Order: sequence, then structure tokens, then C-alpha cells
Amino acid sequence: MTADPPEPGSGPPPRRRRPRYAGTHPRRFDERYKERDPDKYPDLEAHVRAQGRTPAGTHVPIMVAEVLAALRPAPGESVADLTVGYGGHALALLERTAPDGRLIGLDLDGPQLEATGRRLAQLVDPARVHLHHSHFAGLPKLLAADGLASVDIMFADLGLASMQIDNPARGFSYKHDGPLDMRMDLRRPRTAADVLRTITCEELATALRELADEPEHEQIAQAIIRRRSERPITRTQELADVVLSAQGLTRRTWRAAVAAGESELHPAARTFQALRILVNDELHGLEQLLRVAPYCLHAGGRLGILTFHSGEDRRVKHSLRDGLRDGVYAQIADQPLRPSPAERHANPRSTPAKFRWAVRAAAT
Repeated sequence: MTADPPEPGSGPPPRRRRPRYAGTHPRRFDERYKERDPDKYPDLEAHVRAQGRTPAGTHVPIMVAEVLAALRPAPGESVADLTVGYGGHALALLERTAPDGRLIGLDLDGPQLEATGRRLAQLVDPARVHLHHSHFAGLPKLLAADGLASVDIMFADLGLASMQIDNPARGFSYKHDGPLDMRMDLRRPRTAADVLRTITCEELATALRELADEPEHEQIAQAIIRRRSERPITRTQELADVVLSAQGLTRRTWRAAVAAGESELHPAARTFQALRILVNDELHGLEQLLRVAPYCLHAGGRLGILTFHSGEDRRVKHSLRDGLRDGVYAQIADQPLRPSPAERHANPRSTPAKFRWAVRAAAT
């Protein structure tokens, strides 16, 4: 007697094949599925960080010990993390303000904010965390919506998150090809490609000089405008190649220079930085934050800001200095704090960071 053949669809589901990649190790962001799932592969995160790399889809918070020492979070205090990102600093602040301290978290990156909300909900009491998809310049209204007039601590990390850099689809990286986007907030209408389509040569040269300290600003701006006249620049690798060519380089000659120890900073790094700042109107947003910050702090409240280039740091330094002179702040950092040599070695992306802090004066 023979068994009836199985009905279609009644057998076990087909096995999903493991993603395959060229070579022995994954290189592209979409291939690093283990790094992007640290809950399932917890040992891999430590292994990757021991190599001086950041696991794909995550972010290593910078200068956490220095931030905590300067801001002195205490149990029961309220905190506004204005750039919550992956939640590294937020989690450290929540731990210090436990058991009932509150965190108001803001971020422009909607998808990342949702992921971070899920992550924090697994680690702390969700009732202690209120997240908002918003720019930090709108903090006063958001605090009012949460029933607060001011907070004990305000913190902002103005750096680009590793999750954004590493994902080619976001268009921030000159190392990986992707659409030339660069929007931190995907609700913004103009991408980096849109900006390059309309910006004048003079405006671009000025941005490269003032927003990124690019010494070859005129040469690079002229090269970009020439290429744009032939066809629109819509991919990150296209833009990187134009910048390399403007400096007499190719990808191959640049790699050879790096191998010979002749250079470290990619020739396109400053161009990408300036364009990203333009796309997201970052300095205008920072100026708005610096204006409202003291009025969102209790008397004796602490403000801390991590910056990553001279344009940001200069604005923060001058604002805090002026606030001290005018009696708005009772104390400010004499000099910016920098990452330790050990941190710079373990996390090279921390190298340009500067941290400044201030203490709000008593109300007059």
C-alpha cells in the first residue's frame, strides 16, 4: 500500500538560505546582518569593536565618562537628550537618574528614533522615556507638551551617527556608493543632489571654506560645477570621484597614498561634511538651540554639547562665553574636553570631538 502524496503547501516551509557575499567576510552594509542584530549575535559586537570598528547599524557613544562627570546626573532629575540617536548617552543618563528620573529624547531621524525607542523600552521603564521626532530648536514647546517648564540637564551630540554613515542608502558616505541624499530628517524636501543642482560656484566655494575648512575650496567647487554642466551628480561615488579628480587623484592613487602612510583624511571628507551641513541647515539649527537652551534649564541646570568641527565649536564657545559674561551661566568649561588617546584608538570616529559644558545661573 502506498502513501498518498502530500498536498501542496502541507510540508515544512522552505529553509531560508543564509545571505552570501564575496570573499570570506561581509563588506557591504546589507551583508552585515549579524552585526545589525546584536541581540542574536552578542559576541560579535565585542569582536568588531576590538578591531577598532563600529558594528553596522549601531553607534558607539563618545566621551560618556566625561559627559557624566560634567553634567552630574542624579536620581530623580529630568534630562533632555536633544540628539538621542542610538540611545548610548541617553541610556547612561537614565541609569544615573534612576529610579524615577525622566528623559525627553529628540531626534530628526524618524526610523532610527523608532528603533531606539524599542531598544530603550527593553532596558528601562518605558514610562521614564518620552521620545519626539523633532528638531531640538523646538524644545520649549515639546517640554510644555510633556508638562515641563525646564529640565535639570540638556545634552546634544552634534555628530553624525554611525548608523547613518554606514548605510549607503542614506547617502552620507564617500566610501560607499549610494544616492546622494544626506537628509537627517527624511521629511526635508531637498537632498544633497538637489542642492548640487542649484548652488552657484561662489556659494559652494564659500560653504567648503566656512563649513569644512577645505583649503582647496575654489578648485573643488569649480570641478563640481563643470561636472554638473555635463550631467547631474546624483551618486555619492560620483561626487567623491569629482573631488578626487580636482586634486589630481583617483581612487587607486588615493589608496596607494593611504597604504604608504602619506595621508589619512579622505580628500572628499570635507566636501561631504559641508554639503551635509547645507542640506540639513545644521548651523542655523544650532544657533536656535543656543538661544533657547538657558531658558529650558532649571537654575543650576547643566548643558553639555559635543561638537565635531570648528564651525560648530566656535558657535558653542562664543554662546557660552557670552552667557557667562551676561550672567545667564554661572560657570562654563574653560577649555573643551577631548577624547582620551585610548578612546581615539578604540573608536577613531571620536577623534575630532570637543565637549563643552555650562551651568545655568540662578534666576534673577
